[in-house]
Amino acid sequence: MFEEEDDRLTLEPRLRAVELFRRAYEAQSEKNYAEAVELYRRSIETYPTAEAHTFLGWVYSFEGRYEEAIDECLNAIRLDPSFGNPYNDIGSYLIAQGDFWTCVRWFRRALGATRYESYAFPHFNLGRVYEERHRPLDAARHYGHALEEQPGFAQAVRALRRVQSRLN
Repeated sequence: MFEEEDDRLTLEPRLRAVELFRRAYEAQSEKNYAEAVELYRRSIETYPTAEAHTFLGWVYSFEGRYEEAIDECLNAIRLDPSFGNPYNDIGSYLIAQGDFWTCVRWFRRALGATRYESYAFPHFNLGRVYEERHRPLDAARHYGHALEEQPGFAQAVRALRRVQSRLN
């Protein structure tokens, strides 16, 4: 009986948080970043989720606020270590800051995450890193893995062809 009551007590805040998240994503899609930030924050205050922290970080990254973006991803990981997106995002933010070394461990963590819809992205990002570090065989291998995960990934196709042309 008490479990059912507890479920009802947490359902309402979760539903409000989902609605705020949906509105935040719409604002983000319309490039209304200030509104998106406010709505993601309200969603997190209502019922914190790894997704809301990750997407808030994503908005911060659009504004070049990489340290804040990384902090939000770390919050997401604390809430749900199985969620792959924040690991990949941290690696991407490190690349944006010019760090082609530390990012590798984050992409590898994304590949090890059990809850992740597209492993193509960390593979693609590892390909970018290895290409930048003049390791074309490793780059080609990861671009190939990205294409195995997502066959229509146009950026990975172009990157793989670019690396292959340098190897020939």
